[in-house]
Amino acid sequence: MKEFNLAGSLRSEYGKKASKSLRKQELVPCNLYGNGRNVTFTVKVNDVRKLIYTPDTMIVNLSIDGKECKAVVKELQFHPVTEQLFHIDFLEVTEQKPVTVEIPVQLEGHAEGVKAGGKLQLVTRKLKVKALYTNLPDRIVIDVTALGLGKKLQVADLKFDNLEIVNVKTQIVAQVKATRQSAQAANA
Repeated sequence: MKEFNLAGSLRSEYGKKASKSLRKQELVPCNLYGNGRNVTFTVKVNDVRKLIYTPDTMIVNLSIDGKECKAVVKELQFHPVTEQLFHIDFLEVTEQKPVTVEIPVQLEGHAEGVKAGGKLQLVTRKLKVKALYTNLPDRIVIDVTALGLGKKLQVADLKFDNLEIVNVKTQIVAQVKATRQSAQAANA
């Protein structure tokens, strides 16, 4: 899994007024949870752009006023109109305790159903997985070569070492839908 280095500084004032003042200074209020602690701090908006606007899930090496820890982004909050980054929640990770995060899905291979005239569709773009942070992959790669026309791949069909998929077992991950041409060819 990719790593991202981020430096922050502890907050001394709290509340709406203080948060609004921080945002005017192009700082983002943040919280770090986990291992029985709750730390409030700020980071610069420009420092987190490459962390926030990427499809990848990353381990964040946080340095808050000199204290180091590893974390993952748990939640992001944006302004509903301006889409300005409002708040970030981080979850501290350790090598002993599993963490639940969303990992992007990548399809691999040429499906049998596509060769028969169907259209491959990625339904679920990210899957929630539970694992130790050292076992988390950059992406969940799924081979769809054996997926036939009109068939679907569900979460229950997926098995990975050292990963537990938390999504509903009947949730569809990918499917090959029949197109009009393939339906007409089957009826002819």
